[in-house]
Amino acid sequence: MLILVIAAIGGTLYWRSAGGEGGRQGIVLYGNVDLRQVALAFSSVERVAEMRVEEGDRVSAGQVLATLDTDLLQLRIAQVEAQVRVQQEALNRLRSGSRPQEIAQAQAQTAVAEAERTQARQQLERLQGIQRDSDGKAVAEADIEAAEARVAVLEATVRRAREAQSLVMAGPAVEDIARAQAQLEAAQAEHAVLQQQLSNAALTAPMEAVVRSRLLEPGDMASPQRPAYTLAIVEPKWVRAYVSETDLGRVREGLSARVYIDSFPDEAFSARVGYIASVAEFTPRAVQTEDLRSSLVYEIRVRVEDPDNRLRLGMPATVNLDTDDNGAR
Repeated sequence: MLILVIAAIGGTLYWRSAGGEGGRQGIVLYGNVDLRQVALAFSSVERVAEMRVEEGDRVSAGQVLATLDTDLLQLRIAQVEAQVRVQQEALNRLRSGSRPQEIAQAQAQTAVAEAERTQARQQLERLQGIQRDSDGKAVAEADIEAAEARVAVLEATVRRAREAQSLVMAGPAVEDIARAQAQLEAAQAEHAVLQQQLSNAALTAPMEAVVRSRLLEPGDMASPQRPAYTLAIVEPKWVRAYVSETDLGRVREGLSARVYIDSFPDEAFSARVGYIASVAEFTPRAVQTEDLRSSLVYEIRVRVEDPDNRLRLGMPATVNLDTDDNGAR
């Protein structure tokens, strides 16, 4: 019985190395299953509020995996929203121009200044007339000088009132409107930044994957330098293997292959060559080949179809390349 078992195993190995069905000629390589991994970290420094998934959980693209504490951020957003409203009202006020009441007020102030100037001129003329009639005896020279100074002051007051009235009637300057617009845009930009920080407080999965490591817990301080999760991408899956220079000419991208795993020795996983290295390297120590370990080889990556998600990172794998596959040609 033992001899029959040994013979069966030897026949299976020969069948694989010979290409399996139909006696197809192929190349047998040895490698390991390779999965791409993603280290996910929060983009801001804050305390972790929730960690929603565990190691081994399968997650989908866009799924929220963890969240940060956002209480302080919410208060800042409310403060900036109030500033945006204030700046918006100030801009609307400038754009609407002067109100009729403000124009009427400016006109009234101008009229008052002109009336006071007229009164001051009349007083000066009266004093000058008395001085002429009395040969300078009834009115002192100091009184004349004081009246003249008052007239000069009121002349300046009238000019200032007229300029103020002109500004009110013309409305806000273009520069003032532009400054208010810039202040509003600055407040809106700050609000957008805070909203983006609020969005970044939720850590989401970028694609369908499996949680490999959970590296933070609620209460930990998150930062961009500390990953919260490590994800293993479930699709695509690769087997990294090495082919000798003598067999390199028989391998091409798109070449079909069959992959065997020790956990499923009687099942072949369909695969195709997806990458062939352009530079030779020494065979890695982890790779077992029949050649010497110091020989030069070329890395290839074989993309494996695994719809049932049975392949795991680092699994040893045997790759049978169908070098006479006409479809690949």
